[in-house]
Amino acid sequence: MMPTSTIKVKAVETNAIGDEQDVVHLVNLVRKQAGFTGMTLLNLTKLMTATSELARNMLNYAGGGSVTIELVSRGKQTGLRLTFIDQGPGIANLEQAMQDGYSTSMGLGLGLPGAKRLSSEFYIESIVGQGTTVAIIKWANG
Repeated sequence: MMPTSTIKVKAVETNAIGDEQDVVHLVNLVRKQAGFTGMTLLNLTKLMTATSELARNMLNYAGGGSVTIELVSRGKQTGLRLTFIDQGPGIANLEQAMQDGYSTSMGLGLGLPGAKRLSSEFYIESIVGQGTTVAIIKWANG
């Protein structure tokens, strides 16, 4: 799991993702919550893009799941931590799934590695037959 020992959580909200409308609602909610961190426009755009990619992956490959949004701080940094949890089929080969260009569908294969690049911190765990958890942090200025 993503290290949490030095991170303080100030607010938590969990949202179900079951259809495309839930993804749109989530991205809008993340935009609103990021406003409390003083996040730069560039970092906000990166966070919203990563959020959209990960939520759509969860919807397309696992049929949905839940996303927890946390307003977090570490020292003088503030940001958002998003945790995407599904009970889908899991990812058999995480190393392969994290490579640019790899896709099990007709996509570009940029979802997981792209989300990792857009995030300040990235964690993924997947168990075949049980599901996948992806946690990202985007710091306001990092």
